[in-house]
Amino acid sequence: MLFARIVLIIQLVALTGLGLAYFIRPEEMASFSGALLMGNAAVTEVRAYYGGLQLGLAAYLTMALTRLDLLRPALMLLVVLYAALALARIAGLCLDGGAQQTFNLGALLFEGVSAVVAWWALRGIQRER
Repeated sequence: MLFARIVLIIQLVALTGLGLAYFIRPEEMASFSGALLMGNAAVTEVRAYYGGLQLGLAAYLTMALTRLDLLRPALMLLVVLYAALALARIAGLCLDGGAQQTFNLGALLFEGVSAVVAWWALRGIQRER
């Protein structure tokens, strides 16, 4: 159970940091991936989706750390979300030619490792029961 909580804490810190960065500095954060925000609607979209969604997930992980009954569902959510992101990113790299996309390769590494570590923590909880 300790390992599972450490995994959630690490994800909480990462998601809070990224969520705040995307909310506070959307243009700069979007530019890391090569995206150019062409208008106010695009800036608001990045603030809401990249900032708000990550901050919302961080809030859920905070609740999971304080309520034992949410620990397993939080890890399951991380496995599904990060695996889906990694698979979609792999598909995008294949479709869009990704051998030179440093940002996307780094993001894929983070998402893949996060999915595997969350799955590992989830399996550890299941063995304890």
